[in-house]
Amino acid sequence: MRKGFNINRLRSGKKSIDNSIESRTRPIEGQKFTWIDLQNPDRNEVEKLAEKYNFNSLNIEDCMTKFELPKLDSYDDHFFVILHFPPLSQKVGISKNSQLSIFLGKDFLVTVHQGDLKPLVDLVDICETGSDEQRKERLLGKSSGHLLHEIIDVLVDDLLHTSRKIIANLDEMEDRVFDETKPVARSIALLRREINRLRRIANPLKRFVLEIAKNIKRFSEREEEELTLYFDDVIDHIDKVIETLEESRETMEIYKDTDFVLSTEKTNKVLAVLTIIFTLAIPSTVIGTFYGMNVDLPGGIGDSSTVLGPFTTFIIVILASAIPAILMFAYFKKLGWINS
Repeated sequence: MRKGFNINRLRSGKKSIDNSIESRTRPIEGQKFTWIDLQNPDRNEVEKLAEKYNFNSLNIEDCMTKFELPKLDSYDDHFFVILHFPPLSQKVGISKNSQLSIFLGKDFLVTVHQGDLKPLVDLVDICETGSDEQRKERLLGKSSGHLLHEIIDVLVDDLLHTSRKIIANLDEMEDRVFDETKPVARSIALLRREINRLRRIANPLKRFVLEIAKNIKRFSEREEEELTLYFDDVIDHIDKVIETLEESRETMEIYKDTDFVLSTEKTNKVLAVLTIIFTLAIPSTVIGTFYGMNVDLPGGIGDSSTVLGPFTTFIIVILASAIPAILMFAYFKKLGWINS
């Protein structure tokens, strides 16, 4: 019997994983279960496990796809879930998500990913090398449900760390928004995109972790109460991530509006200065136009008056241009159009 929990399942445009990438199959034996971690697997590896554990062929197709929407399918002896997380070594503006596919039964846990989830890779290394015996015992000493909790917990903690980086970027952005010498429109747009991407990860993640906590009880009956408490802690961390992202989103909207207002004000100042310069130049333009005509004018070429010396004509033109400009400047100042 199969139950479905899916978010608008998308099956178009599927491609298999690039075989040129190194494939790593890492079976690890726990006390009561086997953990098989597949990094960059090829189809043959996954199909062998499908035959051994009776996985659904559609789930195999989903986990071989580089991007599949989050989903959870429940079966009698196991369940299958796809979750999304941001890669650890990410930069703001990069929109790639890391996909983790999980098959969980009472005596097995299979994880399929592309190897870019460093916290998960570190857990695998600890279990293989025994570099931290106490941590290894905690990971492998109980049930497959406990191990799944540990995996999701470290990935959610990484997501929480990423959301805190957003806060640090916001603090830096605040200084840049009020610095007129630095353009920030593109940085604001990139950070807003990053926040929205993390929100698209965190909101479905909470829903599916709740579903995992419900389904996992079937495979960890004696530890049901303990696992419930553990997953409640994970949900609490996801809620903190969502809260942080919502606050960051609101802050970014404020920064966007502030940057728009300041940019508009700066543009208006530039236009005001250029308009004033153009307006004050109008009298000299008009006077110059008249004296450039081939007609007799006071002080013109045909006028031999030397009342003000040999530069009488030049002085007349300057005075005729400057006096109206000075009067206009004084009038604009009185109206408050020109401030200090």
